[in-house]
Amino acid sequence: MIAAEQLTKWYGPRLAVDQVSLAVGPGEIMGLLGPNGSGKTTILRILAGYLRPSAGTACIAGLDVVDDSLAARRRVGYVPEDAPLYGGMGVREFLLFMGRLKGLAAGALTATVSAAVHRLGLEHVHGIQIGKLSRGYRQRVAIAQALLGDPALLILDEPTNGLDPRQIIEMRELIRSLGGERTILVTSHILGEIERVADRVAILLDGRLLGVHALRGSSGGQRLRLHVRGHEEGVRACLARVPGVTAIDVERASAMPLATYVVDAEQPVAEALAAALIASGFGLLAMEPAPVDLESLFLRLTGDREEAAR
Repeated sequence: MIAAEQLTKWYGPRLAVDQVSLAVGPGEIMGLLGPNGSGKTTILRILAGYLRPSAGTACIAGLDVVDDSLAARRRVGYVPEDAPLYGGMGVREFLLFMGRLKGLAAGALTATVSAAVHRLGLEHVHGIQIGKLSRGYRQRVAIAQALLGDPALLILDEPTNGLDPRQIIEMRELIRSLGGERTILVTSHILGEIERVADRVAILLDGRLLGVHALRGSSGGQRLRLHVRGHEEGVRACLARVPGVTAIDVERASAMPLATYVVDAEQPVAEALAAALIASGFGLLAMEPAPVDLESLFLRLTGDREEAAR
């Protein structure tokens, strides 16, 4: 659904996005995680068609966001941070207006808006002016307009920003309920929010992509911790040859040729990994599921990056 290759964006002399390549599959919830200024919002704006990349390419459902901009944007529902809404309009009035702007057929407009109102739980506020709603309900209205036209990709930039604890929980549940039927790209600088809703997470720092990792419960994916005896370079090469493996990290190494490896895969690979290691003569001491400790992962990756910059 999303294919970005070497995506780069300069703002004058400042490099905001630095050669980011990213692929997101249909029905997947992908989180973009990073501190403020890491390039998250710039990437979203490029994918949504609001910015042109300085270099590289990005495609939505096979459509280039520059060369096929209008067709690509028809497949995207976008909710920016602090989404601009017309406070003087009623909720239903605003959604009908947005549906007409999106070119929805007049005959289907009323039914489409009613479906969005129901899906977002806006029935009892549909006649109230948007400016009189709580922030949580305004966020729901913003997402409702993004869903008009049934886009294949939903882009949410910091959707829980400014919400109270109960509204944050409700927003998490809403995002999870929307996953599967459409692809969702969601950003946050709060680790816990991404960990609770996303299938995979892409970690950004200073415009660069540090890594993409599967999270616990990701659809079809697997993350395993392996304790293997053998020289690291050979073990890594052996693991990398197994189809479906997307990332290999060394969690702990010792002076002797024994190390702990964490393997991310886009499909179940436990049996294939064990067979490959044994066939290559390496000692497999243990294998176990490895749920992501996102806080530790983030600190390790960003710490490595900062250390390299010194």
